[in-house]
Amino acid sequence: MTDISESYRAEDITVLEGLDAVRTRPGMYIGSTSVTGLHHLVYEVVDNAVDEAMAGYCTSIEVTLLADGGCEVRDNGRGIPVDPHPQHPDMSAVAVVLTLLHAGGKFGGNGYKVSGGLHGVGVSVVNALSTRLEVEIDRGGSRHTMSFANGGDMTEKLRVIGDSPENRTGTTVRFWPDESIFDDVRFRAQGLLERLQMMAFLNRNLEINFRDLRPDGTGGADWTVYCYQDGISDFVREVNSSKDALFDDVGFFSQQEDGDEVEVAFQWNTGYNTDGLHSFANGINTVEGGMHEEGFRKGLTRVVNDYCRAKGHLKEKDDNLAGEDIREGLTAIVSVRLREPQFEGQTKAKLGNASMRSLVERATNEKLAEWLEENPSDARKIVTKCLQAQKARLAARQARDATRRKSALDGAGLPGKLVDCTSTNRDECELFIVEGNSAGGSAKDARDPKTMAILPIRGKILNVERVQVDRMLRNAEIQALVAAIGAGFGPEFDGGSENGNGATSQDNPPGDSKIRYGKVILLADADVDGSHIRTLLLTFFYRQMHKLVEEGHVYIAQPPLYSTEVGRSKIYLKDDHAKEAFLAENPKHSAEFQRLKGLGEMDAEELWATTMDPERRTLLRVSVEQAAIADGVFSRLMGEDVQARKQFIQTNAKDVRFLDI
Repeated sequence: MTDISESYRAEDITVLEGLDAVRTRPGMYIGSTSVTGLHHLVYEVVDNAVDEAMAGYCTSIEVTLLADGGCEVRDNGRGIPVDPHPQHPDMSAVAVVLTLLHAGGKFGGNGYKVSGGLHGVGVSVVNALSTRLEVEIDRGGSRHTMSFANGGDMTEKLRVIGDSPENRTGTTVRFWPDESIFDDVRFRAQGLLERLQMMAFLNRNLEINFRDLRPDGTGGADWTVYCYQDGISDFVREVNSSKDALFDDVGFFSQQEDGDEVEVAFQWNTGYNTDGLHSFANGINTVEGGMHEEGFRKGLTRVVNDYCRAKGHLKEKDDNLAGEDIREGLTAIVSVRLREPQFEGQTKAKLGNASMRSLVERATNEKLAEWLEENPSDARKIVTKCLQAQKARLAARQARDATRRKSALDGAGLPGKLVDCTSTNRDECELFIVEGNSAGGSAKDARDPKTMAILPIRGKILNVERVQVDRMLRNAEIQALVAAIGAGFGPEFDGGSENGNGATSQDNPPGDSKIRYGKVILLADADVDGSHIRTLLLTFFYRQMHKLVEEGHVYIAQPPLYSTEVGRSKIYLKDDHAKEAFLAENPKHSAEFQRLKGLGEMDAEELWATTMDPERRTLLRVSVEQAAIADGVFSRLMGEDVQARKQFIQTNAKDVRFLDI
């Protein structure tokens, strides 16, 4: 019989009240405790200010990284209400907003008609995950202040400290993230700037200012100002700035129905990528798409095919253009605003409102058809590119089918130089893509044959940013990559989802994916050539196996940069920071430091100990927070525009950690 003292009883049930649940499981509310989650705190506060702007009450937002590691967000909206709350008469409305989950002006009241912060946990989560939070509210001619500490404990009740300067209205929030919660509490200025610029694009004429007052900050103490009169049309121009546009003007249309609104801006370029569609709902980047994106895709395909047939570009016997033919080279922003958004989860990656699919599809059918008729010269260029894309797609299919026919069995087409692992459990299997045959030999000898597969590649693979698919498929190294990973490429890449936007679903979970490895690890030298090879590989994965990156399967190995002798043993140091820390701990160390550039310099035992052993290695996981920004970065670095690439390098030169000369 089970001892009752060890059984499951009522007192064993823990009830987390207030903000305790947030501190216990922060990942449920902000996604993770990495720098992504850290930045999510800033975004939650900024999103509240943007809600004021969408309601028509805010024109300026200021974000400051403070010298002591905190962050301040100031807006000139109406200010959070300070009077007692009807349901909690002993608490002010601002105290309710800052300390209770699911509290806010976005749940059916008259506070906001359109809002991204529907869940109402945003700013209270910021309070829960901060060692200190201060709020100042200018409202009704008075300045009010209130403060909290240690995850939401009130240290100063709401009080008036004076008159609002120049009869100002608005809210100022300052917070300092909790080091015991986050892996690192240092904000990354560049990541914040990218998100703030995106918010400015999505909210026409809203001015967003940023400055970095930290002593070693990279954002600059001077204000960086974002404000765009043309909104998402300027967004498309920015994304396409490093590409060769098919026509000068950015197309735009909008439509409103029953309080819901859709805006679409679009422009084709001469590139070959089909991933240039980016969608937003109430200012939230819906990276997994949703109904609004599905409606645009469907309407776009119908309108262009109808136009081609009406103008004689497609004959009766010709097949319709596929969606991917039409989207090749297209950069489009679809932004919707709606009263009752249905997001999946607090991170709001996918929109589920079926009504938005109908609205966006109707708007596209009507407005895009009008645009094509009103711009015949631009329409002709679009049609020509779509027909060329169709020919390339058919040629690529023939090349792919020819490659498959070379194998007696479809599943037997693994590349000959792949040294595969024996496990059939995808989650534990790892594919190391290794630069050079010599390093591949060491990796083969060092690996755990049960879970680690090795694919050596020779030299630098093709830059897929500049070529069409049929030429890409003729490259031996790319053929080997596609065959080894096993899930296809491009629009046919099978990452475990069959819906229109590539997101997994309950009907088709990630386990249905044809991806053969849970981790795809890039293992290249720590020199310039190695960096170039990594960039080429990342470009290929981002453009042709986007879901592999999106789902977090791609990693970058971190081989050590230095080795040195300590007595009779050799130790390895990851980077300059590790070297400096070692010297601080061993000031009398006199042996020279060897800079390691080639993986081929290590024997199998060294490679295992420093780079491949799961117990000791360091891996960088590749992720994409802002797809539209990443799109532009890849185009600048890997595209045809040399001047744009030069400007990017000059702008980011100060952030370089290691320079190999």
